[in-house]
Amino acid sequence: MSRALHLNLFIQGRGHHETAWRHPSATRRALTDIRYYQELAQIAEAALFDSIFLADHLVIGTDVEHVAKGSLEPITTLAALATVTDKIGLIATASTTYTEPFNLARQFASVDHISGGRVGWNIVTSWLPAAGRNFGQDRQIEHAERYARATEFLDVVTKLWDSWADDAVVDDRRRGRYADGARIHDISHVGKYYAVAGALNLPRSPQGRPVLVQAGSSVSGRSFAARYAEAIFTAQLEKSAAIEFYADIKSQAAALGRDPDQILILPGLSAIIGSTEREAQRTWQELNELSDPKVGLDRLSSRFGGHDFSHVDLDQVLSVDDFPDPTKVQAARSRAEVITSLVARERPTLRQLLHSLAGARGHYTTAGTPEQIADLIQEWFASRAADGFNVMPPILPAQLELFAAEVIPLLQRRNLFRTEYHGATLRDRYGLVRPPSQYFPPRPKVSGELFQSEVV
Repeated sequence: MSRALHLNLFIQGRGHHETAWRHPSATRRALTDIRYYQELAQIAEAALFDSIFLADHLVIGTDVEHVAKGSLEPITTLAALATVTDKIGLIATASTTYTEPFNLARQFASVDHISGGRVGWNIVTSWLPAAGRNFGQDRQIEHAERYARATEFLDVVTKLWDSWADDAVVDDRRRGRYADGARIHDISHVGKYYAVAGALNLPRSPQGRPVLVQAGSSVSGRSFAARYAEAIFTAQLEKSAAIEFYADIKSQAAALGRDPDQILILPGLSAIIGSTEREAQRTWQELNELSDPKVGLDRLSSRFGGHDFSHVDLDQVLSVDDFPDPTKVQAARSRAEVITSLVARERPTLRQLLHSLAGARGHYTTAGTPEQIADLIQEWFASRAADGFNVMPPILPAQLELFAAEVIPLLQRRNLFRTEYHGATLRDRYGLVRPPSQYFPPRPKVSGELFQSEVV
């Protein structure tokens, strides 16, 4: 079977460049106006995107005066988006560090039911110390412990999603029997971090389980992703590194007995599109000229666990010696490694580095014509640097509209991207199997038996 190119739309603020909210082509809708997100989801669905993605932040941040913040809570937002879309997948971030497995399992299962099977969960291990203080925790949970907690968390929610057999609801009104209790399982989980009796208090969802998405690229993150993830949103700044990451994840997955084709690797791509390359570069320059160096320095500091960069001149050429060892960072370790690799390779000034990070926080940024963007996507896909892209428009909705109108038709004419949707669920869209329940293997249907989906 030939590979299919996948495209996810990552919605953040009024665009992924930190100054997008000030640009004249950005939306003027409030970030709390659900119509804004609904309109973006409908544009993406009309363009046949596989899915949309909403990130999450558990702290307001110190840059709120100068960067547009305060978006809606993502799982709630997905439920609203499900009512105005029919096909596109809906993915939201939720933390394993500052939530409980039962609540999260119930929320995502509910939205999977509401959407008819189109939900994915982006699994994150929250690292900001300020987030911990919002949940009564004064200490920062260390990197290794966050992943240990995440592993058990995922074990619990998977058990909860599997705790109802697909045919547990019989809804037999004549006999007065709503559910088959023998087809509902108490998970009785007792572990190091969690004790959950279960079962979940609603039936198994259309996909069985939401699609599992992960974004870590550190050693621990790669190991976790190879074992559990079905899609990976990764930050890669050059093709050769992306090829290495792609091969490593697929190899690790195969060694664990997984089918490597059941893991999609989608690097972030934040592309400014113009009718000419000069026009695209001009838009990029406009955005960078609106940026505030202090905001960039604060963000860079947070990536390195609070390291102070204020003594570094903005026009100083950087070296890796100007940064803490990223392998010892207890914050966003994978992103710290991406940044130091960029510095070692390109030797930017601090100002240039801040401009690069302002564009997409360490994801791949570029500016060019629709043909140039389509060429880049095709080249990375053909080189097995990616199975597709996590598309991060620098300005919303303007750059999304350009991508949909100009880039997608080029990909379709090159037979790289779909011309219509097939299947009903996000798993269908991504070419992923529906996982069987660990408690209830599929059983043959008994003639005349009513399953939930057959009851009118």
